[in-house]
Amino acid sequence: MEIGLTHTASVFVTESNTARAMGSGDLPVFATPALVALMENAAMQAVAASLPEGSTTVGAAIDVAHVKPTAMGEAVRATAELTAVDGRKLTFSLHAEDAHGEVGRGTHVRYVVDRERFMSKL
Repeated sequence: MEIGLTHTASVFVTESNTARAMGSGDLPVFATPALVALMENAAMQAVAASLPEGSTTVGAAIDVAHVKPTAMGEAVRATAELTAVDGRKLTFSLHAEDAHGEVGRGTHVRYVVDRERFMSKL
């Protein structure tokens, strides 16, 4: 797997992904849990095509600063860049923005797992 792999995921802010709807606050702005999910999706997609058959990645740790609110109707874009590979451990740099600038930033750790073996642990 090559360091530098990137992916950008995007979403529009709707009532369903506001802090008020998700229960993380009471304002009609993009929710922090929705930002985290968007960032995780970008990281997952960044490496998906490089994984061995039957494998996927799972999130293990995330450190995110949500630095600015985004209003309903606006688009948010999150970009993940693979910055380190240590065996099955993948580390990503995260950055999110809307039309007005930076919305969030952080780091994320994912692990490569075999799908069947992982699900057999349930």
